[in-house]
Amino acid sequence: MDDYKKTNLGLWEQYVDVNSKAESYRMDEFMKGGILLHDLEREEVGDVEGKSLLHLQCHFGRDTLSWARLGARVTGMDFSPKGIDLARGLAKQFDIPANFICCDLYSLPDHLNEQFDIVFTSYGILCWLPDIPRWAQIAASYVKPGGIFYIAEFHPFGKIFDEEKPGYSIRYPYFQKEPFREWADTSYADANTRIKPVETYEWNYQLGEVVTSLIQAGLQIEFLHEQHYTVDPFLVDLVKRDEQTFTFKEEPAPFPLMFSIRAKKPI
Repeated sequence: MDDYKKTNLGLWEQYVDVNSKAESYRMDEFMKGGILLHDLEREEVGDVEGKSLLHLQCHFGRDTLSWARLGARVTGMDFSPKGIDLARGLAKQFDIPANFICCDLYSLPDHLNEQFDIVFTSYGILCWLPDIPRWAQIAASYVKPGGIFYIAEFHPFGKIFDEEKPGYSIRYPYFQKEPFREWADTSYADANTRIKPVETYEWNYQLGEVVTSLIQAGLQIEFLHEQHYTVDPFLVDLVKRDEQTFTFKEEPAPFPLMFSIRAKKPI
């Protein structure tokens, strides 16, 4: 494991402990049988009853198991041993059939040789990946002919701004290729709980790069949607839109905050 992955893994091992208890993750609802997927992905992925689904970068499996509660046969993967241990524990506790794999995304082909009706991933995953074309190749390789790939993600343009300052001050150049080095001492899910400070590395991604990489990996884009709202208030000026999302005070919205893509593998 390279130094970037090792230090980022140290962050996510701590995030499992914090996020699984954070109010924003709504685990009390999950424990009562809740399905904690957002309306966006449920509507755009569609009916999953009886379908096989691979969840890439699944954290501790909450959303993976939510798909299972909707009738999917699920497999989740993540590089955090703590995350996968918790996912397996939740599946056992609630008697939800699920398979979980602990490995780095780029080494997944060494651990999984299967194709799925749906390959799914969402929210805050691309910034941890230094090689988008290789990510797209791996994701596409797991889609059955006639199956779909789906991603809902934070828009890369919305993520160039300084999240700690009012207004829209550019902090992260859109086209920077070198990783951004940061220090983290809290989680995005709970700013009040301190973690052991850890150095992290994140990468920019461009929307065109994501779309082009999926096409070059052999997928056919069915739609690309850009949303003026977000499931995470990552800029200080955003206001609550409804129980699930946040948006701008201004109307019309000045720029997109999320995007979603659904792509199909030809038969």
